[in-house]
Amino acid sequence: MNLRLRTLAQMVDQGARVADIGTDHAYLPIQLVKEGKVDYAIASDVAAGPLENAEKDIIAAGLKNKIETRLGSGLETISAKDRIDTVVIAGMGGKLMTNILNEAWSRNFHFATLILEPNVGEPGVREWLSAHKYQIINEKIIAEAGHIYELIKAQELENTISLTDRQIFFGPEILKEKNQVFYQKWRDQLAYHQRLLTNLNKAQEKDGAHIKQIEYEIKMIEEEIND
Repeated sequence: MNLRLRTLAQMVDQGARVADIGTDHAYLPIQLVKEGKVDYAIASDVAAGPLENAEKDIIAAGLKNKIETRLGSGLETISAKDRIDTVVIAGMGGKLMTNILNEAWSRNFHFATLILEPNVGEPGVREWLSAHKYQIINEKIIAEAGHIYELIKAQELENTISLTDRQIFFGPEILKEKNQVFYQKWRDQLAYHQRLLTNLNKAQEKDGAHIKQIEYEIKMIEEEIND
């Protein structure tokens, strides 16, 4: 199991009832059951091919009685009778991730714990969590195979949790312990933002609001990596 999946597994609470959305080969549910961390999990995917692979791997691991596969879009495969308390959604864009969550919320279907790993659009995911009364309690930023991943664990509360712009942009828990990967990511992002700002300023029709936003983000990045 790779570092990204191991880190996701570490975020799951002992005894949780887990739904892994976009499960692919069901590597995460298999690992969680093998470790004795969970007794029951749902491995769900929108595509039949990956789900067939998941079923084969589950059977090969001898865990057919503990991991159930579901074919369908997002959280539409999960119902209240499943008693799922922890949802894992990893390896997709933040916008798609929040669309999946919005669909469930439109049915008034909530989960106590969300463990999310968006491959882009992390700030949008944090904004969604804040707006839907979730507190981010754990975050990790890791590097593997040339990619940088941000993993977010959040728990539902009764009251809305407000985040600052900086916490939304970088991650409230990531900011508490800035590691080498954090500096690597944001040095690269600073260079990207600076190139983008140069191009925006060269444009014949200038987008003042976009320029102002990029300047604001550059200021935040510089302050965080040069503190």
